[in-house]
Amino acid sequence: MPIELITGDITEQEVDAIVNSANPSLLAGGGVCGAIHRAAGPELEPACRVFGGCTIGNAVITQGFNLKAQYVIHAVSARWYGGNAGELALLEKCYRSIFELVKREKLKSVAIPAIGTGIYHIPIEQATLVAVTVALEYEALLDNVLIRFVCIDTDSTLEYFAELIFREGFDFRYTIALDKVAS
Repeated sequence: MPIELITGDITEQEVDAIVNSANPSLLAGGGVCGAIHRAAGPELEPACRVFGGCTIGNAVITQGFNLKAQYVIHAVSARWYGGNAGELALLEKCYRSIFELVKREKLKSVAIPAIGTGIYHIPIEQATLVAVTVALEYEALLDNVLIRFVCIDTDSTLEYFAELIFREGFDFRYTIALDKVAS
């Protein structure tokens, strides 16, 4: 399972699905969520309303509409309250929910932002550890699925992902693309 790290615009990714760091209502919000809703077009909001929301730690999938990606996986992270309210366990559940949808839908590529690190304030160091750990656990279940972590804010997010992967000594099976893409 290749893993890529890039800095870019998640709405421009040519993959089977992009992940929306969604709020529990699944409706347009700020940050990544708002950008995805704007890029997908007005059809995305009614598609999200069908679910009546999504509980923290879970994910649902809709069509991508005007996006290059065929699908959007809407994943709901917990807000950070200092780390004593089970936030990281809920973030881990969130990533598991994403990969279960990738597996169920037989997707071959997915682009994922640094979930929960924006307005939900999960510390980037802890969020990247959860993201990479869960992605690697799904290696055997997701045969030849490209997982692309798309860092949109600054190079520092990408550096946290890259540092973690190198520090943990993941072997040559993992592709790390440190190239920037146009946003």
